[in-house]
Amino acid sequence: MDGSGTRHAPDAVTVEIIKGALRSAQAECEALLERTAMSPVIREKQDYFIGFYAADGKLVTGTKLPLFGDVLRPILKRFPAEEIRPGDIFWYNDCYFSRGGVSHTSDQVFATPVFVDGELVAFAQSWAHFRDIGGAWPGSNTPGTESIFQEGIIVPPVRLYREGVLNTDLFETFVRNSRFPEHARGDTRALTAAVRLGEKRLQELFARFGTQKLLGAVDAMIDQTSRLFRRRLKELFPPGGTWRFADRVDADGKGGGPFTVRFTLESREDGFTLDTTESDPQAKGPINFLMNPTVPNTVFGLYLLADDPSVMMNEGLLTAIEDVRTKTGTIIQPAWPAPLGQRSNSLARVVSGCLGLIAQATGGDSPAASSIYTIYTLTGRQPHDGSLFYKSGGHGTGQGARPFADGLDVIYYVAQQNYPIEFMETDFPVRIRTYAIRCDSGGPGRWRGGCGMVREMEVLVDGATLNTRMDNVENPPWGVKGGQSGRPGRFILNPGTPEERELPRLAQGIPTKKGDVVRMESTGGGGWGHPYDREPWRVRQDVLGGFVSVEAARRDYGVVLGEGKDRAVDEAATAALRSDRPMVEGMFHRHGAYRDADAWWEAMAS
Repeated sequence: MDGSGTRHAPDAVTVEIIKGALRSAQAECEALLERTAMSPVIREKQDYFIGFYAADGKLVTGTKLPLFGDVLRPILKRFPAEEIRPGDIFWYNDCYFSRGGVSHTSDQVFATPVFVDGELVAFAQSWAHFRDIGGAWPGSNTPGTESIFQEGIIVPPVRLYREGVLNTDLFETFVRNSRFPEHARGDTRALTAAVRLGEKRLQELFARFGTQKLLGAVDAMIDQTSRLFRRRLKELFPPGGTWRFADRVDADGKGGGPFTVRFTLESREDGFTLDTTESDPQAKGPINFLMNPTVPNTVFGLYLLADDPSVMMNEGLLTAIEDVRTKTGTIIQPAWPAPLGQRSNSLARVVSGCLGLIAQATGGDSPAASSIYTIYTLTGRQPHDGSLFYKSGGHGTGQGARPFADGLDVIYYVAQQNYPIEFMETDFPVRIRTYAIRCDSGGPGRWRGGCGMVREMEVLVDGATLNTRMDNVENPPWGVKGGQSGRPGRFILNPGTPEERELPRLAQGIPTKKGDVVRMESTGGGGWGHPYDREPWRVRQDVLGGFVSVEAARRDYGVVLGEGKDRAVDEAATAALRSDRPMVEGMFHRHGAYRDADAWWEAMAS
């Protein structure tokens, strides 16, 4: 720092060393949290995030899970820096106070300050999804809610620890509100232990490198990300252009829907404007998404910077589009106290909306659309002691194909996991009868959309109730540049029996009995490029691997395979079939039709 108070970045080598040290410290905190948390949603599914922040709330590191929101500044808004002391730990889950910094009340945020020589220099932060925080039904964020007050206790930014001393009254009040108090207690301890470890490791790094050198390196890392992101964003969307795209959420579980999310992006020499104000009004059910203005930046940043591992996910990613316009009362900017528990259905349409803008700007050289994860939960009483159980089963879906590769199969969001079968059968009265790739679910294309999955669960107790959650049934993930849309998912009760019936996509309290089987078939991702451009040998591999059926190989890809185990390609028959190539008349595909950008926009308005 010179006499003017300006920090100077160290040399490039030192910046990279500090970058690696910060990532290592973050990974250590993640490992601690994952190994000490009580709730399976944290330790098994890894629904958590560890971040380091500057004293003014700027994100410094963010590698485990894309962070959809500005989570630290809500604390600084309530607690000025001069009131913060060493040993304080702050906590909140208030979605509306944080403007979507946390997107539903199940996510708890904890943060502790880092001091060096009496100066506040940084924060260590953790957040994670808690199993139950009260509310109207087990699990807190369920399909039946109509108000955020039904989704569990709401905590504005508060001091959980004051100078190292726990506010026991506050903590015990929170624990008392949970149906699984031992998990609420243990998870809170795990998250606070993680931020304490982060504080310790950051203090060690400040001592190792020196305060001003480390802070100068942080400024350099943020500046590097910002400059690269802004340059690539302007190359993608040149000044003078305007692009628009819309996509739909199927339903809200309360009779409403579909709900359309609409984006218009304008690029100018002096910056960008993203207008979302034409999006549909908010829903009665809990699919509303309180979109923080940083979210579109994060989506575009992931697309543009994912190929450069040297670039850190940090504040430089969050502000390139400074003018993000929203309208209170819409599906992506609901008014208090609208429910938010199932907000990921609409969040996924924000992501696909951004990808649709990219597709137009690149002539289709962008990923096809994906579906958000599928969830079904089972609640009842354990047969051995009558205690309450709550099995939340999140499941991966197929991801959209890319201009250079197939979509990924059975992915749960971005950085989370499917629950292991061994864990589910040990902890809950269920038996998993099937766990497999869902054949023919990926959208056909030159590059195939990722496949969804099939899972069959047998219920081993009477009196349990089932909740379902699935989107993209009526509006499957779109294909792009000749690729076709993914296959919609579905829930089936007692498949292959006289009692077979399809279940609603978003519903609560479906009764079950012992011996019932719930079959979940998750959605596939959209395809990229014309299916007839896919090499026949790839189609044959897909058939042998169970990703594509023999019938679909012929129908969708124009590939004829022989009989027998080998399924050799019939070259002559394939050439003859492919000579009658179906026409592609638009950029995007859904519902059996191709549409260009303007026709797509109009279709979303009808």
